[in-house]
Amino acid sequence: MKVAKSIAQLRAWRKRRLGRVVFVPTMGALHAGHAALVRAARKLAGPGGTVVVSIFVNPIQFGPKEDFASYPRPLKNDLAVCRTAGADAVFVPSPQEMYFDDRSVFVDESLLSASLCGQSRPGHFRGVCTVVAKLFLIVQPTHALFGEKDWQQLAVLRRMVRDLNFPVEVAGHPTVRESDGLATSSRNVYLNPSERALASRIHAALLAGAGKKSPTTVESTASRLISAIPGARIDYVEAVHAETLQPLTSRKFPGRLAAAVFLGATRLIDNIPLPPTP
Repeated sequence: MKVAKSIAQLRAWRKRRLGRVVFVPTMGALHAGHAALVRAARKLAGPGGTVVVSIFVNPIQFGPKEDFASYPRPLKNDLAVCRTAGADAVFVPSPQEMYFDDRSVFVDESLLSASLCGQSRPGHFRGVCTVVAKLFLIVQPTHALFGEKDWQQLAVLRRMVRDLNFPVEVAGHPTVRESDGLATSSRNVYLNPSERALASRIHAALLAGAGKKSPTTVESTASRLISAIPGARIDYVEAVHAETLQPLTSRKFPGRLAAAVFLGATRLIDNIPLPPTP
């Protein structure tokens, strides 16, 4: 497995690869969800194809009071996960390798990123779009895989690829969950034992809400159950159209029920599908 720390190294290695190149961008601290993404990428690449993973904690998608400095960076373990799951190369650049000090060009999606996490984390999706656009230009993948746990990110990046004509096919991978339903996340390690025991109730609340007939009742049911979790603070609970991320007006359209919830100091996100109902 090739480990490249510079853009020049990765590009030189990439020139020798033919066929499908399936890319999995990550910020490291890899868990079972990431491993599932890499395995899915290996399957999608097919015989003779290539799987590239990036590990980069992107500073420009963190707000000034967020956890950039403390974000876990267990590189040795991350590389082992990539190797076991079938990656052919891992790109591990530094911030200095990715960004000039006087950088002045960014990629900004202005519609789908305005709500949900975009509303409570200003500038976050500009940072996401900018780094993913740069990584696409560096890696030159034919396909890219992202987890559906961050549905808004997936929708925003699909829109970026569509509007800017990137020759990349973006696909989502179903959310990987712990045995009690909690979505796997690098930030789960921040939860103390009592918070971790309560965290699974977020997913249970979303499932309960999804069983209701109207979007309003979907939201109110999930919100009520999440509010009953000791120590929980809701950032948002919203039923949105699956593609446009606008408020869902009817269960006749495909939707997602998305939530961001603080347990203690840890912000957890999750979402589940809202299939159309008669």
